[in-house]
Amino acid sequence: MSRLFAIQYLSDHLMRQRFFLEIMFDGTNYHGWQIQPNSTTVQSRLESALSTILNQKINVVGAGRTDAGVHAKQMMAHFDSNTSLNTSKLIYRLNSFLENEISVTNLFNVRSDAHARFDAISRTYNYHIHYHKNPFLINKSWYFHKPLNVKLMNLAASKLLNYQDFTSFSKSNTQTKTNLCKVKYVLWQTVNNELLFTIEANRFLRNMVRAIVGTLVAVGEQKISIAEFESIVESKNRENAGFSVPAHGLYLSTIKYPESIFNGK
Repeated sequence: MSRLFAIQYLSDHLMRQRFFLEIMFDGTNYHGWQIQPNSTTVQSRLESALSTILNQKINVVGAGRTDAGVHAKQMMAHFDSNTSLNTSKLIYRLNSFLENEISVTNLFNVRSDAHARFDAISRTYNYHIHYHKNPFLINKSWYFHKPLNVKLMNLAASKLLNYQDFTSFSKSNTQTKTNLCKVKYVLWQTVNNELLFTIEANRFLRNMVRAIVGTLVAVGEQKISIAEFESIVESKNRENAGFSVPAHGLYLSTIKYPESIFNGK
């Protein structure tokens, strides 16, 4: 390594800062969060916008992946830059550059080792179901016209708090190191004549929430009992669980981090 190159490398390294982006998006027209060949994704659009505006190659790391059609009320992602940033100006320029379906809501300077995915301590998802045909909810909520027993669904959902292995609700061949998750909160509730499911956990497996909702809907239809629901969880077999509900009713709603990462040090 030449002396000049070493000096330049050290200078760039010392100048580099890490930032967290807070965004929301309507996932209807995107093939999920993660970059894929020949597909339009939220991550690819953000990287393109940041790289163009900052005039440098920017790689964006998200807090997780979302499937095609899934929405986010709050997604967090981090990127590094060796350029001094005016955060409010950058937010404005990003929102001017990005499609209307993606909105940058905040930008934080964080510790240099902060990680959007690995430092998250919990994530919360919502699933929306509406009972009556509504053209304004197309691609925003799942239309399900059959009556459901919400009390039974809540009783079954509460059993999830007793388990850690959620293989029964995981998509196959995901190459994850573990299927262990800690569910912290779960609830079905009726809001404005619509059904809202909320689940919070430290992490989620691919397709996990949609598979859980599909299986709980079977409980609500009284096709399976609460005891059978528990047996499905314990079987650690995806074939025993219910179908995956449509992606368009699912929203990533909240991601929590320890306060210590936002001090910018």
